[in-house]
Amino acid sequence: MKDKVLVLSCGTGGGHNSAAMAVTEELNSRGIEANFMEYLEITNPKIKNNVNKLYISSTNYNGKVFKKIYKLGELYQKTKLKSPVYRLNWINRNKLYKYIKENNYSYVVTSHLFAAECLTAIKKEHDIHFVAIATDYVSIPFWEETNPDYLVIPNKDLEEDFISKGIKQEKLLPLGIPVSNVYSEEYNIEDSKKELDLKKQEKYVLILTGSMGFGNVLKEVEILVEKIKDVNFIVSCGKNKKLLEKIQEKFNSNSKVIALPFTRNINLYMKAADIILSKPGGLTSTEIATLRKPFIHTMPIPGCENYNANFFSSKKMSIKCDLIEEIVENTKKLLEDKKLQEELIKNQEKYIDKNACKKIVDKIIEEIRKYN
Repeated sequence: MKDKVLVLSCGTGGGHNSAAMAVTEELNSRGIEANFMEYLEITNPKIKNNVNKLYISSTNYNGKVFKKIYKLGELYQKTKLKSPVYRLNWINRNKLYKYIKENNYSYVVTSHLFAAECLTAIKKEHDIHFVAIATDYVSIPFWEETNPDYLVIPNKDLEEDFISKGIKQEKLLPLGIPVSNVYSEEYNIEDSKKELDLKKQEKYVLILTGSMGFGNVLKEVEILVEKIKDVNFIVSCGKNKKLLEKIQEKFNSNSKVIALPFTRNINLYMKAADIILSKPGGLTSTEIATLRKPFIHTMPIPGCENYNANFFSSKKMSIKCDLIEEIVENTKKLLEDKKLQEELIKNQEKYIDKNACKKIVDKIIEEIRKYN
């Protein structure tokens, strides 16, 4: 039987899907049929959009609700009891197993906890094998409830954190976070600017706000534009149409501010930027570091993104800023200080493997061959 892999994710934030699609892309390039699916699309399509909307709404008001949920998860984790998250995904086990069998999948990969919980429930009743991929630089609550063949984690220095939460060391593969090969290929900043009709001789700061356009972005841009002259700002608004409209309205007559709607070619803007300001999503941070770009972490969604920013700043791969005043000060500094830019890039080269996705897929293929 031909090898066939199901790659599962969940649309709670764009990073999980991007990681899953990167693995799918790499598997297909190796001649292995791999299909990307959102987990809830298979098991409960009626609630899929509601779950995704609920996640996005939890990040409103500077993520206060999400922060409380995350803290509750950390507290529940300490009780060692099965979480409500596991029980909710346990309900979906029969639907997912039926889908896997009916479509002749020989192996499963997931970049999301929800699917990993459901696959763990299936594994207790059936012979099934899967690899899970963590997309944050911390062991988020409830990974310890899952039982994949292996759990891919972003860095070896995080092993202690995952082990302390109850995950066996032999299951951990510190291979990195998979990103699309468009981030690992060689590029030239001038060529990227030309491709986007940007002015080659001018400086561009790209502001990334995540797939949902998170944070007090309008105020941040207003102060940056006021305090830093002779620089262009490209504001990526993701799928946040209200933010896009606000930026367009506010800076309608200012040619130095470009309001960017959702685009599937964000990698081109990242390549063209001189520096990047980004919220600390695990996937986006990895993409920027894979490009070897000097960048600043801004306005995390409270919870795992704080850990992401702490990890990158502790390794001197990025500059972490909590206040708008800090963002302005460090943006000025980073634009002018070439030695600082080089230091950040040098550390990115040390800690972020450009070939992580290829190495992860090497391991997946090895596992497929073992069981088929």
